[in-house]
Amino acid sequence: MSHRRLRLAAIVLPALLGTLLCGVLGAHYNARQALLGESRVSEQRLNLYANNLTTLIERYRALPTVLALDPEVARALQGPLDRSSQLRLNLKLEQLNQAAQSSSLELLDRDGMAVAASNWDTPFSYVGHNYGFRPYFQQARVQGAGRFYAVGVTSGIPGYFLSSAVTTPGGAFLGALVVKLEFALALQQWPQDRDILLISDERGVAFIASDARWRYRLLRPLSEDDREALAATRQYHHQPLAPLAWDTLETLGEQHRLVRIERADYLWESRALPTEGWTLHVLRPWQPDARGQWLAALGAGSAWLCAVFALLVGYQRLRLARLRRNAQRELERLVQARTLDLREAQDGLVHSARLAALGQMAATLAHEINQPLTTQRMQLASLRLLLERGRVDEAHAAVRPLEQMVERMNALTRHLKNFSRKSPQGLREPLDLAAVLDQALHLLASRLREQRPEVMLQVARPAQVRGDALRLEQVLINLLGNALDALATVSEPKLCITLERLGNEWHLAVIDNAGGIAEDALPRVFDAFFTSKPAGQGLGLGLAVSRAIAEEQGGRLSAENRNGGACFTLQLPAASEAP
Repeated sequence: MSHRRLRLAAIVLPALLGTLLCGVLGAHYNARQALLGESRVSEQRLNLYANNLTTLIERYRALPTVLALDPEVARALQGPLDRSSQLRLNLKLEQLNQAAQSSSLELLDRDGMAVAASNWDTPFSYVGHNYGFRPYFQQARVQGAGRFYAVGVTSGIPGYFLSSAVTTPGGAFLGALVVKLEFALALQQWPQDRDILLISDERGVAFIASDARWRYRLLRPLSEDDREALAATRQYHHQPLAPLAWDTLETLGEQHRLVRIERADYLWESRALPTEGWTLHVLRPWQPDARGQWLAALGAGSAWLCAVFALLVGYQRLRLARLRRNAQRELERLVQARTLDLREAQDGLVHSARLAALGQMAATLAHEINQPLTTQRMQLASLRLLLERGRVDEAHAAVRPLEQMVERMNALTRHLKNFSRKSPQGLREPLDLAAVLDQALHLLASRLREQRPEVMLQVARPAQVRGDALRLEQVLINLLGNALDALATVSEPKLCITLERLGNEWHLAVIDNAGGIAEDALPRVFDAFFTSKPAGQGLGLGLAVSRAIAEEQGGRLSAENRNGGACFTLQLPAASEAP
């Protein structure tokens, strides 16, 4: 019982632990796949936002360059600008700004002073303000064009400034034409779903954010040089630039990570905009699907249990198959041992039956030997008288019959000795069945002379078969002895013995005229211990042993009623080789 409990525990505990582990792994895998799926969606949206932003900027990138080619703009920067000319230029820039749908247009002279602007009649007019410190003006002076995102020092409204140099036909710098784009509002109108958009500059300052709480936040710490540069350009005028703190929970790729910001989880995707020197960020809120993870855990645990049960069933089937094989081998071993025992018992029974047959013939065999002995005594007495009287020639003549009788008794005793011994099991040697019949008749010669049946022999010679001569002789003695027993009470006994070849078999039949076998007893004549003789005259083993010997020799023994008597037929396969 303790052993069985240990085996049960050894199966149940790993199964439960494996189920728990598979459940955890299944839930983790489900969360990971869901996260990767959301990451792909976020990446697609990031590409969409980046394309929209690039398209928006490219719409206005050539605008300052085209306007800088206007001769009226160049003339305004080459000499003193009177009030009427300045008004006319302001109105022109206002109309162009409305047509282009930009935020503002301004014209700066060679010192960075705004001489005309589209917002000339607003409280935040650029006219009269100097913007020579702005990088977009300095870039236009040196490179011919410039770009810069900053908070307006006049209006306080952030925007993207694109500039283009205004030059003389000889290439001398006269000033710069600047277009301002306030596309933060445009970005907020994009279909963002739950996403949070951020645009950061090369210093890591998020200057545009769809959520105002995250605008002008630092995505990484500023160096001292960066702070000085920001102060000099007044890029983010009067903005505190507070750090945006986050914890990375999981890294999915170079630009993909799961972060936690202010106790909320976000899937953070980034993409560089090299033309502008910016980085576009998309933060997608992430909330694990508890139900999906639970179902995944349940499915993984169930799959593990199914695998365990399948392995247990397979193991049990293999174990049962092994037990069946072992049982089969043990059964075969027992059958072989039992068969060997049965063969030994059958061989002993055959030998016992042979000795029993000899016992039944003992009286007649004793008479067969006693008669020559009596004759020999009389001949020896006659031989002594002839020798005493000197009749040597007659004595020599009387010796020959005496030698013949001795040889006859010697042959009979030698055959009885051979018949009583055990023959090797399974012996199959070439022999003449007719010669075996002669030997059987020789052993029964005294009974034949005593009962004097009419014997009819129809024997074809030689009858070549393969088998054990002694065992076949025992079969014939049993058949002939049974026939003589049946003929003992018949007034005119007849015994017919035939040996003929039919096809590939030799058929030896022993037929009597003793009335045959009762119909109800005919099916049982070969059963062991069945006999129709009176009690004390037989055990009913002779025919059972005879049939077993016939089958052992590769033949068969059958019984039937024929012509008013019983007919027993021994059939053996014919052999080609001679004995």
